[in-house]
Amino acid sequence: MRSAVSLRGVSFGYQPGRYVLRDVDFEVETGGYTAVIGPNGGGKSTLLKIMLGLLEPWTGTVEVLGLPPARARHRIGYVPQASGAVLDFPVSALDVVMMGLPGGRSTKRARSAALSTMERLGIAGLSGMHAGSLSGGQRQRAFIARALVGSPEILLLDEPAASVDPEGQESFYELMAELNRTVTIVMVTHDVGAVSNHVKTIACLSTVMVSHGESLETEAVARAYGCSVDLVSHGTPHRVLGKHEGRGGND
Repeated sequence: MRSAVSLRGVSFGYQPGRYVLRDVDFEVETGGYTAVIGPNGGGKSTLLKIMLGLLEPWTGTVEVLGLPPARARHRIGYVPQASGAVLDFPVSALDVVMMGLPGGRSTKRARSAALSTMERLGIAGLSGMHAGSLSGGQRQRAFIARALVGSPEILLLDEPAASVDPEGQESFYELMAELNRTVTIVMVTHDVGAVSNHVKTIACLSTVMVSHGESLETEAVARAYGCSVDLVSHGTPHRVLGKHEGRGGND
């Protein structure tokens, strides 16, 4: 099967001689659903930005949909980490979704596409609501709708469930599994226990790619997190437990 994402020998840093990513190989097949885990500062958000073509690696090659990332960007949907900013300016949930269209075009056709995407995500009834009044879960679905409205082939998400309350998280992951029927997904997360019910592969990143496969090995994850960990399994899911387990934060 053709690779949707392929990185070979990728290294990058924000300061000379200080690596955030080092000699990383990473591949996601078309139709794949990969969770990327690892400690804070391990390079997870940086990995997504390189896949988007927002950052140029020091070394190595990157292909997205068989193209250099910058040329494939219009075929990628991206949901960055929640900034915590208060949306107190006068925009509706529908306006937020329409921002995902080229130029945020305010035409009848664009409005129809945005409403159709919101319907798909179960938030069409929120279209007229002020964006700042949405709950964390509702707002996150609006941001995902914004990423999806242009019909991308790949969806990149950075800690997408961080602002979703525990009651809404299972519904959120079920939505991601549904979207994966038509879209390749790469998701940065700390919540392996929840997401591993749905993902097809799990990559553990800590500057280097520690492991990437259908399951996690305790020893590999312990090296990444720098502490002893237990992988608590309930059927196929895995949950990383360790005294230095990270929660949120940028790489």
